[in-house]
Amino acid sequence: MKSWIESANREETDFPLNNLPYGVFSARGGAAHCGVAIGDCILDLTALEADNNLGLFDRRVFGAPAWNDFMALGPEAWKRLRIWLIGALGEDSPVQAMAETYLVDRLSATMHLPFRVAEFTDFYAGKHHATNVGTMFRGPGNALPPNWLHIPIGYNGRASSVVVSDTDFHRPWGQIKKPDAPMPEFAPTRRFDFELEIGVIVGQPSEGPVSVVRADEMIFGYVLLNDWSARDIQVWEYQPLGPFQAKASATTISPWIVTRAALEPFRVPTPAREVPLLPYLEEPGPMLHDIDLEVAFATASRAETIIARTNMRELYYSPAQLLAHHTTSGCPMRVGDLLGTGTISGAGKENRGSLLELSWGGREPLELEGGIQRSFIEDGDTITLRGMACGAGYRIGFGECRGTVLPALEYPDAGG
Repeated sequence: MKSWIESANREETDFPLNNLPYGVFSARGGAAHCGVAIGDCILDLTALEADNNLGLFDRRVFGAPAWNDFMALGPEAWKRLRIWLIGALGEDSPVQAMAETYLVDRLSATMHLPFRVAEFTDFYAGKHHATNVGTMFRGPGNALPPNWLHIPIGYNGRASSVVVSDTDFHRPWGQIKKPDAPMPEFAPTRRFDFELEIGVIVGQPSEGPVSVVRADEMIFGYVLLNDWSARDIQVWEYQPLGPFQAKASATTISPWIVTRAALEPFRVPTPAREVPLLPYLEEPGPMLHDIDLEVAFATASRAETIIARTNMRELYYSPAQLLAHHTTSGCPMRVGDLLGTGTISGAGKENRGSLLELSWGGREPLELEGGIQRSFIEDGDTITLRGMACGAGYRIGFGECRGTVLPALEYPDAGG
């Protein structure tokens, strides 16, 4: 689709008229507003609504710097806004002169978390990743847990540590036990890692179990997600209840919510099942998306190296299956819940979505630009995730999901 905004018609833009992702931004030191990315611009919906130039809904939903109030309106409202935006920003727009006055330069704007994260649940839905990790720790004959092919495995994470791209954070402390040591030590992690994931944003609440079809309808959109992980802390703490502090330092998401509607042309089926799923997890049609993903690694002194490429279609369980399974106990889902898919890895070494896999537990260090080697992330290193669904002459991009690891803070002494 063509827009009167010329930068939206470039083949290399992440944000053509076909996309129209939602975010929260501030410009020139002003307040944070809700906006829509279009080419190199942002359409300021908060200002449009405040000036009574939107008029789509019976109440104001863009006054707060988050998309939760709009999400709560439901799928019909989501559809209505998208239709209005396509008409307003399309090449034959009847409101071009008015809309032009609400455009902001995207490249100079500051981005914020696009929604209030109600809860965060992280899953383990990538078969190649689960197989690689299981092979490292349990051997090739016992790689997958016995329940893995039957049930989407997950754990409840921390919503409070979800941050937007370009939010740097400090290396975490934790208990670490070396295999031959009689006691653990308390120290900053030495085996810090990234995890390449897709974040799934729940836009409608539930009060009881929902079907896979209904779960798909409840999904508002998607972001890139980096579930940073302290592997040496994790391996000591995770038995018997799973990850805890090793995953709580930060979870970074990209700033733009790519809607389910924008990704409709890119639906693909989940892989063939090795064992039949129980009926409540069966899918009536394609529930994954064809989204190319890549990971870039940069050090404080060297430009980035692309270290991995994979695709969302490598997931064994779809977002709708993850969400449907989450509700089976009657667990209420809330507007703004965030689900992580788990690490998305492919079959080849160059398709692995974590350093744990890429360096095979640290035994095979990566070669970066300038001859630098890394097994895990060091202070000053920057990880950038990118993703896009590629159509004929256009792409649906997510923008970048980037974070830099800073040195560990000095830990307070026992006296405070």
